[in-house]
Amino acid sequence: MQKTLLTFVDDMYEDLELWYPKLRCEEAGYAMRVAAPEIKTYKGKHGYPAKSDLLLKDANSQDFCGLLVPGGFMPDKLRRDPKVLSLTREFFEQGKLVAFICHGGWIPISAKILKGKRVTGSLGIKDDLENAGGIWVNEPVVVDGNLISSRTPLDLAPFGKAMVDFLDRNVR
Repeated sequence: MQKTLLTFVDDMYEDLELWYPKLRCEEAGYAMRVAAPEIKTYKGKHGYPAKSDLLLKDANSQDFCGLLVPGGFMPDKLRRDPKVLSLTREFFEQGKLVAFICHGGWIPISAKILKGKRVTGSLGIKDDLENAGGIWVNEPVVVDGNLISSRTPLDLAPFGKAMVDFLDRNVR
């Protein structure tokens, strides 16, 4: 299995929720591809640019060891894309990492993979997570099988550590 993760990006992604885990995973020896509807530079909520290097339509879960879903307003837009939802389900069903933070939980909600799973996220989507069948826990990071979730940018350090720990145990 490759030591490369996939992440989604579109305008209004939460800057720190993409960049901190990306850099933390790269520091631990994992690469990350940035998939989006178009190959271009996207702007985060705070103006930080992220250039996509892979079209969503060309992404294949078999090519990656895990998925990172940052928050911001981006997940609300991308969860309407059938390809984003099918990729998210594939990662989950293959037992690969599905890590999401803050409002990033909207994508796993729409992918219908949270029923009976312990999760966390922004208080703003607590009801959404619970309505999707998730068991919401108010903790900085929650690990349930291959799902790793976190609440806000304040929780990025334990979120990044949990991602790397999972990858180090499961990626050969």
